[in-house]
Amino acid sequence: MMDTKYFLFVIVFALLSVTLFGQEKKTDWQKLHYLSEEEMQIEFDFTRDFYETDPPAPPVRNVAEFDQMQAVLIRYPFGIPYTLIKEMADDIEVITIVANPSQEQTVLAAYTANNVNTGNCSFIYAASDSYWTRDYGPWYVFDGNNQPGIVNFPYNRPRPNDNDIPIHMATYLDIDLYGMNLSHTGGNYMTCGLGKSSSTDLIWDENPGLSEEDIDSLVFHYLGIENYFVRPDPLDEYIKHIDCWGKFLSPGKVLIGEVLESDYRYADFEAAANFFKNTTSSYGIPYEVFRVMTPGGSPATAYTNSLILNNKVFVPLSGSTLDDEALEAYEEAMPGYEIVGIMYGGWQNTDALHCRTKGVADLGMLYIKHIPLLGMIGHQYDYEISAEVIAYSGEDIYSDSVFVYYSVNGGDFESNLMEYESGTTWTGIINDIEAGDSVSYYLYAADESDRKAMHPYIGQPDPHEFIAFWIGDDPLLLEPDTLLFLTFDDCVNGLPFNIINVSNDSIEITNITPWSVDEGFLWEVLDMPDLPLKIGSDDTLTINVVVGIPVRSSGELLQDTIFVNTAENEFSSLIIVDSDLVQGLEEFDSENQVDVYPNPFQSQLWFEFDLNRNENVMVNLFDLSGRLVYSSQSNLNHGLQRVKIDASRIGLKPGTYIYQVVIGKEPQTGKIIYKP
Repeated sequence: MMDTKYFLFVIVFALLSVTLFGQEKKTDWQKLHYLSEEEMQIEFDFTRDFYETDPPAPPVRNVAEFDQMQAVLIRYPFGIPYTLIKEMADDIEVITIVANPSQEQTVLAAYTANNVNTGNCSFIYAASDSYWTRDYGPWYVFDGNNQPGIVNFPYNRPRPNDNDIPIHMATYLDIDLYGMNLSHTGGNYMTCGLGKSSSTDLIWDENPGLSEEDIDSLVFHYLGIENYFVRPDPLDEYIKHIDCWGKFLSPGKVLIGEVLESDYRYADFEAAANFFKNTTSSYGIPYEVFRVMTPGGSPATAYTNSLILNNKVFVPLSGSTLDDEALEAYEEAMPGYEIVGIMYGGWQNTDALHCRTKGVADLGMLYIKHIPLLGMIGHQYDYEISAEVIAYSGEDIYSDSVFVYYSVNGGDFESNLMEYESGTTWTGIINDIEAGDSVSYYLYAADESDRKAMHPYIGQPDPHEFIAFWIGDDPLLLEPDTLLFLTFDDCVNGLPFNIINVSNDSIEITNITPWSVDEGFLWEVLDMPDLPLKIGSDDTLTINVVVGIPVRSSGELLQDTIFVNTAENEFSSLIIVDSDLVQGLEEFDSENQVDVYPNPFQSQLWFEFDLNRNENVMVNLFDLSGRLVYSSQSNLNHGLQRVKIDASRIGLKPGTYIYQVVIGKEPQTGKIIYKP
C-alpha cells in the first residue's frame, strides 16, 4: 500500500503543477497554431472522413458571437489562464473537453484549487489534438423551422481528433448535425447573425477545387449568408485569420486593428477599415467602424482576438503599454458591456483568447430581429416600430412583456407596449415626436422559459438613435449638404452620400449626375443604381462618390455640384475638393477608353485600348497611400493594343491598388484588386 504522506505529496504536487502551469507538456506540433514541419509533411485529405449532408431547411440563421450563449467550450490541456476560466464560470456553463474520467478528476481538482465555480462546469469525453476550440469548434444555426443545429466542416489542419469535436458536441447537445464540405477554420470567420459574414481570402486559397461562386453558394445554403465579404489580409502573417485584425461587435459595428502610419502595413489596415466604412451593414447603413491599436511585437497586442460572452467582453492583455488604450477602445465601442482584461503571458499576436475559446449558442434563446431606425429619419409624429420576436425554446412570449422603450432629447426612458400582429411579428409606437427631436430607443421581450431579450443586445446603455428631420416641403433630403474631399483616402475610397425620402410617399429618382469635368476634376458615383429607382417613405439610398488620382496641384479648393432629379424637382449638394489631391482631367476621347481585366486578378492584369493614332502610353500603379509601386512607358502604334502586368514579376503584394493609364495627355483611373 502506498504511504499516505507520499500519496498526499503526489496529489499536492500534481495540483500545484496544474495550478502554476495550467497545461500539461505537449509535443511541439501541438503548441503550433500554424502547420508544424511534421504536419506539412503529411499528405492529408481534409475531407477524407468528412460526411457531407443536405443543408438545413431554409431560411437559415447563423448565430453570431454576440448572440445569447448558454455555455463556452474549452479544452484540456489548456491554453488559457485559470483567471479566465473562473470569470467565465461565474456566469455561464464551462464545457471542458477531456480525454477520459481520470483527466476530468484532474481538471476538477485544478478548478477547485483556483476557485472556479465547479457547479457551472461540465465535461465531454473526446480525444483532441489542440486547444484551439475556436478553429475546429461547432458553428451554430437555427433552421427555417426554428430548430437548432451544428454546421460541421473539414477543419483546415491535419488534426483528425479536433475535426470530430463538432460531432461530439451535436451528440452532447442532442441537436442536428449538418456537413458543409468547405475547408475552413473558425478563426477566419465572423458573422453578424443577419446574413452577412466575412473571412480573409484564405478561404479561397484552401478550397482550390471550388470557385468563389461555389463557396458563396455553400455558405448561403448551410449558414444563410447572403453577403460573404472575402477580404485581403492586412496582417501579413502566416495564419491569415480575420480574428487577428477584425471583429463584428454587433450587426452594425465592427472593430478593426490599427497600426502606425510608419508601419508598412498601414495602407492595408486602412483599406480594411475603409471597406467596412463604405459597406452597407444589415442595418441598412454603412458599418460603424471602431479602431484599436494592434502593432504586434512583444508583448502581444492581439486585442481584436477577444471573446464576447453575453454581457461581458474578455480582452487579452500581455503587459503592453497599449493595454489600457485597448480597454478604452472596447468601452467606447460597447457601452454597457463589462470589459474584462485577461492578463496572460501566453497570448500571441496571431493566437490569443478568441482562438482558444468557443461560445455555445443558447439553444432556446429568445431572439429579437429588428432593423432599427438610425441617423436622419424623415419626421413623423408617430413612428411604427416592427420586430420579429422568436422564442427558440418553443415557449410562449408574454403578451404584456414586449415593449419599446424610448427617450426624447436625452430625457427619461418611457415605454409603450408592443402588440402581436401575426407569425412572429410585433409592432409598437414611438409617439409625440417633433421635428428635430433626437430619439433613443430599444426593445424588450420576455417569454415563459424565463428568458429575457433586448435589442440592441445591451439595451438602454447603447440604444438605437435617430433624429426626426423635416426640411420644409422638400420631399428629399441630401446628406451631407457638402461633400468635402480633404484626404487621399476620401478621394480613393469615396464618401457616402445619402438621399433620404422624408415624405410620406414613395419617390422615383430619375437621375443622379454621374460625372463632371467642368471644374477641372473628375468625380463619379461608384456602383450607380439602375435608374429610375423608387425609394419608399423614410428610406435612404446611399451612394459612394469618388474623385480622381492624387497628385500635386495649385493648392486651392475646387468646387462642383451633384444633382439628384425626380420627375418634379431637382436637388443639389456641393462637392469641394482640395486641389492638392486631384489630377486635372480633360474630357476623354471615347476611342481611347481602357478596358481592364480580369478584375480582381490572380497573376496577370491586362489593359486593352484602341488607339486612333500612334501614342505614348504610360501605365502607373499606386497603393492606397498614394505611393507609386509600378510604372511603365511605351510608344505604341495605332489600333488595338494590350499592356500586361505580371504581379509576381514586379513583386506586387495582394491588395487594392489604383491604376492610372495615360494615353497622350489623357489619364484614366480606377481600382484594381490583386488576390493571388
